[in-house]
Amino acid sequence: MWLHTEIKTLGDIPRYYARVSPDKIALIDSSVRRSFAELDKRTNRLANFLLERGLPRESHVAFLGKNSARYFEAVFGTSKASYALVPMNWRLAVPELCTVASDAQIRILLADADSYELAVALQSECEQPFEVILFTNQWLDELTSGDTDPLVDVYQDQTALLMYTSGTTGKPKGVQLTHLGFNFMRFCEHNEPAYDWTSDDIKMLVMPNFHLVGSGLSIQTLYNGATLSIVAAFDPQLVLEAIKRDRPTICALVPTAIQMLIENSPEDADFSCLRMIMYAGSPISPALLKQAIQRFGCKFMQFYGATESGGAATLLRPEQHDLEHESSLKSCGTPLPWIEIDIVDANGQRLPAGEIGEMLIRSPTMFRGYWNNPGATADVMQDGWYRSGDAGYKDEKGLIYIVDRVKDMIVTGGENVYSIEVEQVLDAHPAVKKSAVVGRPCEKWGEMIVAVVVLEEGATVTEKELDEACRKKIAGYKAPKEYRFMESFPLSATGKILKRLLRDDLISG
Repeated sequence: MWLHTEIKTLGDIPRYYARVSPDKIALIDSSVRRSFAELDKRTNRLANFLLERGLPRESHVAFLGKNSARYFEAVFGTSKASYALVPMNWRLAVPELCTVASDAQIRILLADADSYELAVALQSECEQPFEVILFTNQWLDELTSGDTDPLVDVYQDQTALLMYTSGTTGKPKGVQLTHLGFNFMRFCEHNEPAYDWTSDDIKMLVMPNFHLVGSGLSIQTLYNGATLSIVAAFDPQLVLEAIKRDRPTICALVPTAIQMLIENSPEDADFSCLRMIMYAGSPISPALLKQAIQRFGCKFMQFYGATESGGAATLLRPEQHDLEHESSLKSCGTPLPWIEIDIVDANGQRLPAGEIGEMLIRSPTMFRGYWNNPGATADVMQDGWYRSGDAGYKDEKGLIYIVDRVKDMIVTGGENVYSIEVEQVLDAHPAVKKSAVVGRPCEKWGEMIVAVVVLEEGATVTEKELDEACRKKIAGYKAPKEYRFMESFPLSATGKILKRLLRDDLISG
């Protein structure tokens, strides 16, 4: 059933390839190149160090930092020690990180050099006690824990990664992704003809490691025995340098990043190494796709999924990127093998083609539930189906289209932002009586965050003051890019703000 029967957990990936192709390069991180043999030894060393700390099985170890070879050493090292890794979003503010650290009950935080100061600040403000380690190449080089494989029993139903995603209440939820789930995702992809990856491919990581699209595709790359070219964070210049240096064959980006790469690449930039660009986060406009095909000259594939679904649930395959039939470009495609998508009404009844309802996902890759939150798990799981919160429909050909979000989420530049977490910050400002945050379609970002604000009687406040208040409490990308002031909100009969009308007004100008 499995591609490699010896690979049952994430820690088995470097173990297996250290035996069958020890000298093959696994990771390229700027000037650092790690073979599978080196990756195996270094992850053994980290696992032994963690075990010496005496943590109980399945304890949570966090990583705070940008994309790097060390992140994947943390992934496989924690796996070998029977622990779960918690990738933390380095773009968050300390109060936000403290919420995650406390909920996850982390015991150790591995922080890269750029994030170490943030990690120390987090440690001092968080009630959850944990050890902070400056996780550098030198630190791992000098560990005296030994390179011998610890050979700890790790079970497939254990959590491998605990990834945090915000909920509609604004409170983050820890999504427990198992070793078995990652194996099943590799199985689904192996049975999908569009995933024609081989061990000769070089996949470029640009998406952040704290998102499943960043970690998941990278883990699958290494599962294939292929090479991963690592870019610390998206920046057009860094991406261009990696393409010139490493000559990747596959890359995953959000449409916003594709556009920025086109706009910032010199005319003589050589993209001939690329054979596929995968994108997620939002559909691609026909105009941008045409530009991208002309500029990059490779195949394109869109994928849709959720952290809870364990990875991609649908694909809009390369042959479906047809500029002569632009309507299909608005689709997120059809399910991968072994994955099902259903469209249901409010009563859970299946809807026929063309009718809009909530999208449900059933997959063997599914998460094992939210950490320490059985109520939230029960809310989204229905007889084995995951309630995505996305509203969509299927056409007569089976193509799936997402038309809105049942959850109040804004996708801006590939990042998910829930309006309530921004509203909570704005509503705490003494000049603000009530706020409503919505997304407005935007060519550059996909959606632009707009705050509509009603002030307290007699109060005054500037956009700059509100922006500063937001950036002190939440990540910069969550701060509204535009503010609108109103005397009152349109309300429903039950007193709820009619955000649909606000969005319509913004779109119509």
